[in-house]
Amino acid sequence: MAELILALDLPDKNEAMRLLDKVNGELTWCKVGMEMFTHYGPQLLAELASRNLKIFLDLKFYDIPHTVAQAVAQARTLCDLLTVHCQGGRRMLEACVAARTDPSRKPLLFGVTVLTSFAYGEIPGINEQPEDFARSLASLADTCGLDGVVCSAREVKQIKHEHPTLSCLCPGIRPEWAAAGDQRRVATPAQAVAWGADYLVVGRPILEALDPRDALLRILDEIDHPL
Repeated sequence: MAELILALDLPDKNEAMRLLDKVNGELTWCKVGMEMFTHYGPQLLAELASRNLKIFLDLKFYDIPHTVAQAVAQARTLCDLLTVHCQGGRRMLEACVAARTDPSRKPLLFGVTVLTSFAYGEIPGINEQPEDFARSLASLADTCGLDGVVCSAREVKQIKHEHPTLSCLCPGIRPEWAAAGDQRRVATPAQAVAWGADYLVVGRPILEALDPRDALLRILDEIDHPL
């Protein structure tokens, strides 16, 4: 069964905590991205963990192999799932896998393929269709030993066919009643589940809803009953 991850893409920690109070008991995972982590740092993650939430730390590390490996080694004690950019290449990805081998704290390591905000012709230096480029990067992630990839739900079915052991985490999830915003390659929760997604990341459709708890419950119901 696919799992929902609530993206806490908010500028203020107190606002995030009030939102979590509203959805108390309905949520297992939350995502902390660059905005919140840059402002509040590891202390925020400790507060979220105290609420018995699993933490997806979405910092999308991308640098030389040594630097990223050191970052992964530090972050592995802070979260349950961590992202790096597949475009960092084989040496970087293999260094990341080696850096989080401590069995006492070994978060899932996912490689970002193609951002869901990219349409064809918008990826610098890449002339492939986003779907084809994502599949190529997923193959690299698999051979380097990552646990999964971040991709559009539209790419999941083919990636799973080619790499059945990879998990797929999908942002760009938009229920039919929500605006797409700056996303391009979007899917509804029902579509993502039908195509085989393992994790669905949802932010603004819940964060901007008049009743966030109701929005979250509607999405959970669609995940549980996709057809």
